Amino acid sequence: MATTIREEDFIQSVADALQFISYYHPIDYIEHLGRAYEREQSPAAKDAIAQILTNSRMCAEGRRPICQDTGIVNLFLKVGMGVRWDTQRSLGDLVNEGVRRAYGHPDNTLRASVVDDPLFARKNTGDNSPAVFHVELVPGEEVEVTVAAKGGGSENKSKFVMLNPSDSIVDWVQKTVPTMGAGWCPPGMLGLGVGGTAEKAMLLAKEALMEPIDMHELLARGPRDKAEELRIELYEKVNALGIGAQGLGGLTTVLDVKLRLYPTHAASKPVAMIPNCAATRHAHFVLDGRGPAVLEPPSLEHWPKVTWSAGGTSRRVNLDTLTREEVQGWKPGETLLLNGRMLTGRDAAHKRIADLFASGEGLPEGVDFTNRAIYYVGPVDPVRDEVVGPAGPTTATRMDKFTDMMLEKTGLIVMIGKSERGPAAIESIRRHKAAYLMAVGGAAYLVSKAIKSSRVVAFGDLGMEAIYEFDVKDMPVTVAVDARGTSVHDTAPAQWADRIRTLDIPVRVA
Repeated sequence: MATTIREEDFIQSVADALQFISYYHPIDYIEHLGRAYEREQSPAAKDAIAQILTNSRMCAEGRRPICQDTGIVNLFLKVGMGVRWDTQRSLGDLVNEGVRRAYGHPDNTLRASVVDDPLFARKNTGDNSPAVFHVELVPGEEVEVTVAAKGGGSENKSKFVMLNPSDSIVDWVQKTVPTMGAGWCPPGMLGLGVGGTAEKAMLLAKEALMEPIDMHELLARGPRDKAEELRIELYEKVNALGIGAQGLGGLTTVLDVKLRLYPTHAASKPVAMIPNCAATRHAHFVLDGRGPAVLEPPSLEHWPKVTWSAGGTSRRVNLDTLTREEVQGWKPGETLLLNGRMLTGRDAAHKRIADLFASGEGLPEGVDFTNRAIYYVGPVDPVRDEVVGPAGPTTATRMDKFTDMMLEKTGLIVMIGKSERGPAAIESIRRHKAAYLMAVGGAAYLVSKAIKSSRVVAFGDLGMEAIYEFDVKDMPVTVAVDARGTSVHDTAPAQWADRIRTLDIPVRVA
């Protein structure tokens, strides 16, 4: 008798899996990141990894999202050809109902980030649907499902190239990874897809990211074939670039490199590379007709005994009395603890401000950036007694095109985000004697605990992209670009690459 999959079992399984991966890191990631923490020699990178590990454990305990960007949903389904479906709805409808149920869960609301259409209106769908899913029909009477939530910061760094058959993949990866910056929130992993056609290579790379992280085991036993030899070579050479956690320079940029291959045309070598970030989220389950899937929560014993706390040598800054002269005294790479009130704003808010200036209207009532800081963030909605949900930084380079306008016309003197800034933004920061501070991507729940009050002050219709005012206490940041235009994302990786090369520092985590 054929297996029958009930509509409700499938929907609830998808919803439960999406909730599960929002607050539980895969244990293989935590264990590999713990090893990276132990061996890291860069103080800035070690501090960033400590924040990520602390945040991860907090999320596992509090069942709240690891990252404020709770991702666009990806599903890979292998449907047995002997399966029957007890439903009148399409598979896509079932998937998207599971997404809606998960993202609207009252005890752990997840951020709605999907916009429709992608080109013109870009209106938020409000429930993070629709998902992107792929279906393969296979022999059997089960349905295998891999569920992932892919953040925009890492997805935006996806790369593709059509190499000549004789070209070196290693050379291309070594040349390409530095161009990705730190917006994908390393340390993470790289998925490589080689072969097929252009779209097949991209799919292979995404599927590769769903595999368990096993580089520690691979290094311990040694490679068994050429594919594993290539993985090790890429792992070592990418880490030798010195990019490090959050791009701050250090020994570990990737925890693993995964590789999937497929036959291709004799004239072709399509190569895709997709990174997974520090909030790597995926789970696998099987439906066999006996009810919804049950995912086993991991034991907290798997997390290393690492706890980040404010203090130490960090300088405390009062944002309510901040002056341009004080900002000019900050040093590149210095860690600060921010206290007081800041405004927020990201892509949509910056575009609306630009339109207001272009029309001669100026800033909306109640919004004053004079001698203030702006935080590039789109927080998760709060639940229960929270002031705000997880509120980690978004990629700052997307705001580069607006930087000169904001510094020139609003009196803004400090910007906070994640990853590097581009040359034009850095020059504007130097010219206006401002500063750019970096918060750790992958520590969103930890950051949210520093936010003591939150209110919307403008553009409420933009949802998570509205302008908020946060009152913060000891919010941790690093001076990434100082008032003289020195960027640690330029200087630190170069310094660490040189140290790794000249001091022969091993880049393996064995």
